[in-house]
Amino acid sequence: MIVPVIMAGGSGTRLWPMSRSLFPKQFLPLVSENSMLQDTCSRLLGIDVEAPMVICGEDHRFTVAEQLRTLESVQGGHIVLEPAGRNTAPAVALAALQLMRSGAGESMMLVLAADHVITDVNAFQVATRKAAVHAKQGKMVTFGIIPSGPETGYGYIRQGDTLGDAYQVKEFVEKPDVELAQKYLSSGDYVWNSGMFMFKASRYLEELKAHRPDILAACESSMELAVEDTDFIRPDKETFLSCPDDSIDYAVMEPLCTGASAKNVVVVPLDCGWSDVGSWSALWEVSAKDEAGNAIQGDVIAEDTTNCYIRSDSKLVATVGLDDVIVVESDDAIMVAAKDRVQDVKKIVAQLKQHGRSEAQLHRKVYRPWGFYDSIDNGDRFQVKRIVVKPGGTLSLQMHHHRAEHWIVVSGTAEVTRGDEVFLVSENESTYIPLGVTHRLANPGAIPLEMIEVQSGSYLGEDDIVRFEDTYGRN
Repeated sequence: MIVPVIMAGGSGTRLWPMSRSLFPKQFLPLVSENSMLQDTCSRLLGIDVEAPMVICGEDHRFTVAEQLRTLESVQGGHIVLEPAGRNTAPAVALAALQLMRSGAGESMMLVLAADHVITDVNAFQVATRKAAVHAKQGKMVTFGIIPSGPETGYGYIRQGDTLGDAYQVKEFVEKPDVELAQKYLSSGDYVWNSGMFMFKASRYLEELKAHRPDILAACESSMELAVEDTDFIRPDKETFLSCPDDSIDYAVMEPLCTGASAKNVVVVPLDCGWSDVGSWSALWEVSAKDEAGNAIQGDVIAEDTTNCYIRSDSKLVATVGLDDVIVVESDDAIMVAAKDRVQDVKKIVAQLKQHGRSEAQLHRKVYRPWGFYDSIDNGDRFQVKRIVVKPGGTLSLQMHHHRAEHWIVVSGTAEVTRGDEVFLVSENESTYIPLGVTHRLANPGAIPLEMIEVQSGSYLGEDDIVRFEDTYGRN
């Protein structure tokens, strides 16, 4: 049995302004109509695997749940909420321990990142089946990407003796400079380290115990106190915070490459159009381009423009005389960068955080478990939002200390709780929620509820919410 374990953490800095800390790139439709997480799940179709287990943070839990819900092929999986970011070794340990708890310790874990692009799905699936043969024998398997050039942004794996359709791993090496990367490429002995793995859950925990017992102990303590909440498995936060930060490579795979255990580390070569999309220039490379070398998405007019990535989400973007430039327009920000300087986008995000600007964390449109809201306009003492509540969706029973709200229903029907009253508000009708009054909004209908909310008051921040009851466990 193969259980895909998809790591869906991320801070959302390198692909700003599309990617934000509360909505990073794995949840965005950057290369197809689906999000990168959904593409990762979809490429598993055709392989004999169980429903995936997704590892993510608390802030992203409802986004993951909703994106998985829309994929009929992955129903029944688990979402494990990593209490804090501690790198891949602890994250995968939580997943392995959950499999042990459910009696599936001999399952093979196919460890994937949610934010990788793979254009040749068949090649990926063939490599996965090859890896399963070795993992079933107790080997620790990684996937090595056949290099397309002397890339300095990836770590490398040196291949050793041939093992049928795979190789024994000689060593893992750090990101090289250009000269060393060219030597690796010329030798034919090196592949890129993809960060994808396959091994039995029990074997991973066995090797983690041998090489990083401190990580295993913290994860075991956290999972012993774990609770299940709706769609989520919640390891204990307090005990997990003591866990060291380390990757699978450093914690397990590299130590195994020395001594008698080296024969148990296997790399399966993979040529599948892979990219970790670590920058806007990397996204340009994997995107479809026109005859001028431009990758264009949205409403764009490009005049005398070559080799550019231009994306518009809400407005017309027009360019003249550009070459090797990235232009990205989102609903609340525009970013323009030379293609060879895109790694510095994270410096912009650092400035946004330093000045406390919301553009580092959120888009104008913010998704919630009940639907979404879009901040249309705001001023000194007012804010206007478009709110869409999905059928059956219910907001928390709440109260605000500093603002009143006017609600106008555009389509659908709203069930409104206001103090002791419960009543319906239909299309083209409105209601008023005074400051300090307990209230709740719900959609009892079969179609989405769309409404306009006008907030007025001395403070309009999202943290001015006192929740009394919440269907989604947020109070």
